[in-house]
Amino acid sequence: MESLRQDKTGIEALREVAARPLRLLIVAPSFDILGGQSVQAARLLSRLQEQRDLDVGFLPINPRLPGILRKLQSIKYVRTLVTSIAYLVSLFAQVPKHDVLHVFSASYLSFVIAPTPAILVGRLFRKKVLLNYHSGEAEDHLKRWRSSAIPTIKMVDALVVPSEYLVRVFAKFDLPARAIYNLIDTRKFRFRERMPLRPVFLSNRSLETHYGVDRVIKAFAIIQKEIPEAGLTVAGAGSQRNALEGLAASLNLQHTRFVGQVPPDTITEQYDDADIYLNGSEIDNQPLSLLEAFACGLPIVTTDAGGIPYIVTNEQTGFVVPRGDYQKLADCALRLLREPQIAKAFSERGLEECRKYSWAAVKDSWLGVYHELHHTPTNLAALAEHKPDEKSKVLTR
Repeated sequence: MESLRQDKTGIEALREVAARPLRLLIVAPSFDILGGQSVQAARLLSRLQEQRDLDVGFLPINPRLPGILRKLQSIKYVRTLVTSIAYLVSLFAQVPKHDVLHVFSASYLSFVIAPTPAILVGRLFRKKVLLNYHSGEAEDHLKRWRSSAIPTIKMVDALVVPSEYLVRVFAKFDLPARAIYNLIDTRKFRFRERMPLRPVFLSNRSLETHYGVDRVIKAFAIIQKEIPEAGLTVAGAGSQRNALEGLAASLNLQHTRFVGQVPPDTITEQYDDADIYLNGSEIDNQPLSLLEAFACGLPIVTTDAGGIPYIVTNEQTGFVVPRGDYQKLADCALRLLREPQIAKAFSERGLEECRKYSWAAVKDSWLGVYHELHHTPTNLAALAEHKPDEKSKVLTR
């Protein structure tokens, strides 16, 4: 009789779990660290909170300390220590309340500081962990940090990346991944046909070496020699800003603006003001700025770094030139101005391409992986022991 009562209690508990929404915790940078991950996390969070079958929470990897303690986060080195402690405390407080953790990840030291503690705490409390890896530096990261990064990644239950490019990178290290594209909120970006096409250019990337904004500036110098009235807006912040402003001054560029970091809710104005988007990346994955340019109707001229050719098809949705070749970057931009019908065709095809990054296109993939994880007892370490065709069946169906 006692055994029957216990069985009944267990069944009731299972029914209760099945009836309530899946409790999902997104672990990612907040807008205090403005970049692709924070923008993507905010967009995804907004959409997921509309789902009745999910109870979604957000845990920032960069929590703000309360009251007077907030001042400690303005002190170099001390900031990293106190923020890390606050983040770890938040993990222990929040992780036990959720079923699945969706952990955003970059590479190198950032991987150690942000996703690794979330993965470890998730495993400690026996929660399902989804690692959402975004960095275009993945291959170099996994080679250099092989002994720590790969075992850590194998602890997670699912590895999701925003591009087929990264799926192939991780496969080189026997790490099965699935691609779910980045999300663009097409409601917020206004498509505008640019006829006539003006020589007004935009770059919207972090001002770090690997994003090649110096190539954009050098290309623009070539363009301005031919079209003196041409203008360039450089949006973004980063360690290279002073050097880039110095480069622009040394080239005697006119009509060139460095506008700093632009908040996500006003960046659409920068896209709307421009007529051609220039990107000079040396290392990249699936830059949101290219997708946003598609959504706004900006014809694109870009390098072929990393996963970019998976987004922009040369001479179909934009011009794609070899990394580092700012002369070709300039030549292709000038060709758009000479042949505006090409730019028009790029814009139309780019808008169509952008549809695969809409919420309607990625919604089922995200909801599917969350519910699949909630009811599947495996993790990547187990999946990696399967044959390749078996891994593919599990992770790409």
